Amino acid sequence: MLNAALRRFAILPTAAKLLLILTALLLPIGIALTWLGESGIHEANSALYGRSQDQAKSTANAIESLIARNALALRVAAAGAVRDGGSDPCGTALRSLATAPAITRRFSLRDADGKLLCTAGGFEPKDQSPLVGPGDVRTWIDPNGMDIDIRVGVVEGMATASIPIDEVRAVALAQGGDVRSATLTDGRNELTVMAHGSDTRDPLTYVDLPVANGAITSRVGFAVHRITTLDRVILLLPVLMWILAALVTWVLVSRLLIRPLKRLQRAVIAYKPGESGLDLPRRLGPSTEIQALRDAFGRAVSRVEESEREMTDALVGQRRLVREVHHRVKNNLQVVASLLNIHGRSAETPDARAAYAGIGRRVGALSIVHRNHFAEMEENRGIALRPLLSELAAELRAGAPEPARRLAIDLELDTVNTTQDVAVAVAFLVTEIVEFAMLNLPQEPVEISLRRTSELTGRLTLSSPVLVPEEEGKQEKAQFERIVAGLAKQLRSPLERKLGRYSVDLPVFPAQ
Repeated sequence: MLNAALRRFAILPTAAKLLLILTALLLPIGIALTWLGESGIHEANSALYGRSQDQAKSTANAIESLIARNALALRVAAAGAVRDGGSDPCGTALRSLATAPAITRRFSLRDADGKLLCTAGGFEPKDQSPLVGPGDVRTWIDPNGMDIDIRVGVVEGMATASIPIDEVRAVALAQGGDVRSATLTDGRNELTVMAHGSDTRDPLTYVDLPVANGAITSRVGFAVHRITTLDRVILLLPVLMWILAALVTWVLVSRLLIRPLKRLQRAVIAYKPGESGLDLPRRLGPSTEIQALRDAFGRAVSRVEESEREMTDALVGQRRLVREVHHRVKNNLQVVASLLNIHGRSAETPDARAAYAGIGRRVGALSIVHRNHFAEMEENRGIALRPLLSELAAELRAGAPEPARRLAIDLELDTVNTTQDVAVAVAFLVTEIVEFAMLNLPQEPVEISLRRTSELTGRLTLSSPVLVPEEEGKQEKAQFERIVAGLAKQLRSPLERKLGRYSVDLPVFPAQ
């Protein structure tokens, strides 16, 4: 029976299959969503009730604030008027209240024994009891049901005033919200601030709140809005539609797009250039766009591999060409050095021979730089200064004039690498200083030190007694100073001159 049902299901159109599958899958989800929606509606009703209750409390607080404000203003005005003891204490109190906004001007003043002193604003005197002491406040509902009476005690007297119902109603209505009725009672009398109209269809919920330190109880009625059946449908329908659409979209995208793309992604990740070809899956679902993407990947990888092969061949040829250029430059410089050496030996005067030798040493230094650069090209780490300076020191000693054949050159060198431009300037700087020592103080040794001072800088120091920065008056010394200063500028660092030691900082490559 199960096999027959599967066969019938297999012959159905894709749309019918999708409808049946989604119906079976979404039924429990719909039940769960309904429960969640009901929970949300219950919470919304609770929130609406809490908001309406807060509005009722705001109304009671506004009435209490009105009473407290009037009691405070009346106490201040009455205290001043009674204390002055003038013939018109009520007039004095009225002048004090003139600057106080929204304060009743209807009041009476009595002495400490309850004797009436005066009235203001057409106020009808109330009974002298209860007597209140200084600082005390009594509040009650006027028997006429239209006012709230307050009595405050001051030194040597007391004051009584009435707050009209209009002012109480105004502050209650100013709070807005869903408050529909408000009634004040002191246990004997009652004051209706807001009446519940008979045409109001919403049932009211009442809450009793104390006012004026508990002397009066306010009963506030407010309408509580609740979520209706239509609201429930409107709230739940978009959620159900969203969940349904999201689920259907996820299923379709997962089967038609995500899975084929992941298979394609795994094939691309497994591809390793130079080791094996790109093996793309042939079956990627019914989406023709993904199949086109697969073919585009294959074409792009083929073009990249072809371009890499061409670039590799071009790079190999370029390296060979550059090596050949440096090799030829090195050979040409050695030929020039040899020619200078030959001409120097055949020169007739010592000065000419010395000039040829000096030029030959500088050409030889440049040749050594090119030879080291030629040796370091394969590793592409720049020129190593340690072997360069060692070879240069040996070359300078070999080509030294006869009086300086025994010149000692001590080397203390760290392993650092730098660019060709820096190496050329370093080689010339060492050649100039060593040659100056050979010609002027050949019996003293020359020390060459190279230390790495940071990740990107090194410090070259040459020490010899012939290095005297302050020495003046000799033309060759002045020319020597100009030359070494110029070479230091090529290193973008000032030449530090101290007695017997010249130092300069130079850029180097980070340590490997």
